[in-house]
Amino acid sequence: MKAREHPSLRSLNTFGLDATAALLLEIESEEDVLGLPPLDSRRDLVLGGGSNVVLVDDVPGTVFLNRIRGIDVVGEDGDDCLVEVGAGENWHGLVEWSLAHELSGLENLSLIPGNTGAAPIQNIGAYGVELESVVDTVSCWDWRTGGWVAFDRDACRFAYRDSRFKQEPDRYLVTSIRLRLRTSFRPELSYAGLAEELERAGIASPTARDVAEAVIRIRRSKLPDPAVEGNAGSFFKNPVVGAATADALRGRWPGLPAWAQADGRCKLSAGWLIETCGLKGTSVGGAAVSERHALVLVNRGGATGADVAALAARIQAAVEDRFGVALEPEPRLVCFDQTLGSE
Repeated sequence: MKAREHPSLRSLNTFGLDATAALLLEIESEEDVLGLPPLDSRRDLVLGGGSNVVLVDDVPGTVFLNRIRGIDVVGEDGDDCLVEVGAGENWHGLVEWSLAHELSGLENLSLIPGNTGAAPIQNIGAYGVELESVVDTVSCWDWRTGGWVAFDRDACRFAYRDSRFKQEPDRYLVTSIRLRLRTSFRPELSYAGLAEELERAGIASPTARDVAEAVIRIRRSKLPDPAVEGNAGSFFKNPVVGAATADALRGRWPGLPAWAQADGRCKLSAGWLIETCGLKGTSVGGAAVSERHALVLVNRGGATGADVAALAARIQAAVEDRFGVALEPEPRLVCFDQTLGSE
């Protein structure tokens, strides 16, 4: 297991925030996991691709860097192919691997930043598909009991950008996920913008590769590249409210996008709420609301984690004040110094 003392974490988070840790342990195998010291959530942090964290301050203890690799076909079940993926694999690299092997199910999730281990924690989703639709099993190290555990899809307690792994932070280290991919392609085109992009391209009967390339074009046209302008993708969840609340809001703001949910509630567009508050371009220190997409906060250069946290708080307050709707961040704001992280 590789170890580094007092490493910079700037290159290990997609916001590009400067932070350090007392120690970094790079985990490259399940054997390495067996040799790990206990995790102390008051001092330590697990990192993968760093695409879902805001490092508000330094890590006083150990960063456990998950770099467990490997993609293996482990079985077939009719039209399904079971694929085991190490948590340290790059997510988009996995999508490309699946397309190269003529397996489908991940194409709508193309170009999402981060590593595979974070995918079940967030139940990542985009363009009409959520990860839970393809999960078979998630394997983890349970820090609390000091043993291995595997959860099937139901036991993962998946919900919109949520899971048992997010509900019990710092308990589980995801080591691998098993996905149920398809050998026969069935496109998921319920997201209107995706269907429109394919139509513009003149594609009536898309392949999985066609869908992936359409998603990539949409994402690149709307979202800043973290390699160019540090960010963590969509910063806030789309809020879900009761139908009566949604009707009342749309009565006052007819242009507010709202999507009916299976439980009778409505999902609102967080980006629309933020933009309608006139917050595009708003900044705190080096952190700003992207001019390209109001749902993305960016590091314009020299931003601190405290800048990002303060900007997020300002946005939440403005949306709450105008619409009476609470916004919840998607990324985890990691703050060990409780005097930081708010305006």
